[in-house]
Amino acid sequence: MFDPLHNTIQGVMQSTWPMLFISVVIMVSLRVTYLIKNKEPFVFYKELLMLFFMVYILCLFQVVTFQDVSSFTHNNFIPFREITRYSIGSRLFFKNVFGNILLFVPFGLLISIYLKPKNMGIPFALTFLSSLAIEFTQMLIGRSFDVDDILLNCIGGIIGYFIYKVLDKIGNLVPNVFCSKWFLNILTVLLLIGLVVYLFLI
Repeated sequence: MFDPLHNTIQGVMQSTWPMLFISVVIMVSLRVTYLIKNKEPFVFYKELLMLFFMVYILCLFQVVTFQDVSSFTHNNFIPFREITRYSIGSRLFFKNVFGNILLFVPFGLLISIYLKPKNMGIPFALTFLSSLAIEFTQMLIGRSFDVDDILLNCIGGIIGYFIYKVLDKIGNLVPNVFCSKWFLNILTVLLLIGLVVYLFLI
């Protein structure tokens, strides 16, 4: 089930690590300089969350623009036509259906954390706009426009929003110590270590 996802992450990291390394160095140095120059407080987990969002966008760009580009295109403007071509549980189903949903879950989650919307209207609109821009760009660079991808991406964005709402509810129920800056900083460091270990193992 998770092999297509693992292979995608592995392929993206192998081809984008030079760009990611340079981009992270530039973004971190600019941000740290800005904070020092303007004497603003440094909150580790917030800064790392912002950095993760920018790295996610760069990786998303890699996934949707530099894979399987060819002169043959098969555009789909009919909703659900491509989705129904795959047998539920098959490798292509997980790669094309589940994969397109999962791809935008972080997008919906991160923009919800940043914007703190009261309903899913804003996350849905931003996910739809971003996905539409991706599909239009793919059509211009030799890949295919697929309206089903937009639908699946929007589902992923909405799932991300609901994950944010669940986490927000949990945050209101747990003791204040678990919402303190020092605890969130420690949790962020542990998650970062886990991510680095995973990336080195793939």
